[in-house]
Amino acid sequence: MDAEAIRGRTVVEESREAVVVVDDSDRVLVASRRARQAIEGVREGDVLPPDVLTGERGVIPFVVPYEVDGRRERVVYLSREGDLVAYEELRSGFTAAVSHELRTPLARLLTLLETALLPGEDARPLVEQATREVEQITELIDEVLFLSELESGARVVSLGSMPVRPALEDALDELAERAARAGVTLRLECDPAIELAVRPRMLRVVARNLAENSIRYAGPDSTFTLAVEQDASGSVVLTGRDDGAGVDEAELPRLFERFYRADAARASRGTGLGLAIVKHVVTQAGGTVEARGGRGRGVEIRCAFP
Repeated sequence: MDAEAIRGRTVVEESREAVVVVDDSDRVLVASRRARQAIEGVREGDVLPPDVLTGERGVIPFVVPYEVDGRRERVVYLSREGDLVAYEELRSGFTAAVSHELRTPLARLLTLLETALLPGEDARPLVEQATREVEQITELIDEVLFLSELESGARVVSLGSMPVRPALEDALDELAERAARAGVTLRLECDPAIELAVRPRMLRVVARNLAENSIRYAGPDSTFTLAVEQDASGSVVLTGRDDGAGVDEAELPRLFERFYRADAARASRGTGLGLAIVKHVVTQAGGTVEARGGRGRGVEIRCAFP
């Protein structure tokens, strides 16, 4: 099998969509993992069940015919009737959440500017506060756009194996001053020999967001540790943990949701997107994320890369 054929098979296999390639006899030549898992009877080498192509199973086929070396084949995309509705609900929910998150700093900004125009007011501190509100809005917009690019595949996460430690050191160095102001100590535990097939920029994004989460929420006199180790299976595990205030265990799975903040942190000026971005970067690199901890026991975010 030449490089082009291997590339094509990999693209289909790893697709997030349920997609199959069939010949002119409806025999499955290639099927994505999602198609094999989600639709019974889809197996490479077997004939695609007729009711899949007719839509009788509640699966909607979108067929793209083509020819290769004189052979007629078809790419068939399969979606369920509720998929589009669910997508539209997710999109509208995300739009509403972004609008809500922007409305608060914009309202504060307007109030500050109106106050600065009042007779006898000292405008300088008010303008400084207004500047911080603009920075908050800019940060939110930047993170929304970055998350969108991750989801669309416009941002490439994986690359050839590279040392991990330099990227993590850069991320923590950038946050050293902020951490000191918040009373949070930053630590790094990482063997310089450990390598990972993730772009250094993406590693910095992960490290920065993990550290920022602790700087914002852990509380004074806490310590954030960024640790990297290689387990017995060869996987690289990157962990960001703090010994701060923590959250209720029931809230841990929700920390990766967009704009979600635990009750104690709702007044924070964070965007609520940091850990959602971490999850997208790690999963696009083929890894998994998990949150651990509890109220009064800090928070630990474990990122495992294969």
